[in-house]
Amino acid sequence: MPVITRRQWGARRPRSVTKVTRTRGVKVHYVGQRVNPNLQTDHELCLDLMRDIQGWHMDGNGWVDFAYSYGVCPHGDILEGRGPGVLVAANGSGLNEDHYAVLGMLGSTGLAEPSDEMLIGILDAIELLRQRGGAGREIKGHRDGYSTDCPGDALYGWVRRGCPRPGGPPPDPDAWPGRLLKYPPVMRGDDVRRWQTAAKALGYHLDADGAYGPDSRTVCRHIQRAANLDDDGIVGALTWAVTVTPPAK
Repeated sequence: MPVITRRQWGARRPRSVTKVTRTRGVKVHYVGQRVNPNLQTDHELCLDLMRDIQGWHMDGNGWVDFAYSYGVCPHGDILEGRGPGVLVAANGSGLNEDHYAVLGMLGSTGLAEPSDEMLIGILDAIELLRQRGGAGREIKGHRDGYSTDCPGDALYGWVRRGCPRPGGPPPDPDAWPGRLLKYPPVMRGDDVRRWQTAAKALGYHLDADGAYGPDSRTVCRHIQRAANLDDDGIVGALTWAVTVTPPAK
């Protein structure tokens, strides 16, 4: 997986560098404002955007460098940012030590849908951070834990689907989505709705409204008791499995 180096895209020198040895994983980001769709056909515009973003971060925000570990353009090229082993500035105050950050060059308008090449590039950048920077297995969106629209609905939907690699086998719709569903507080999402729908199919009275609240917790405990599981009211891998793919009778 070749990487366009900082020297190749014309990066400025960082003012300082703070090292990290490992993280829980990686968070996916987008540019947020309008991105010129011509990036798709003019690769020089991708390099221009990297330089522009670094300028915003260093001159506008007063940060020490480009905020992300890597950028990935619509051609699928990985562009070196802070790189592995370096603390990022993209995830929000108090959150940067937990995850590296990979930027997909998408906007809220203009170029707003990721190409297959970009998605593959993001996955390859994440793998580099695992191999060279001690990144853990988590892949999340910027909005997970921070109030923001980033990384946009298109990229975030891909993250929530488990980041399937384009051209690979389709994701298993019955697979546990990887996060614990519990109350309180109320948790919301397509994974909640999928579990609620499966619980209704088992005969439990429950609205499949995508909000895991007290009613969902009560039904969860009934399902767990019937399956001889600890009735903690939390949907983990085992509770998900006996609900969504119960054994044949």
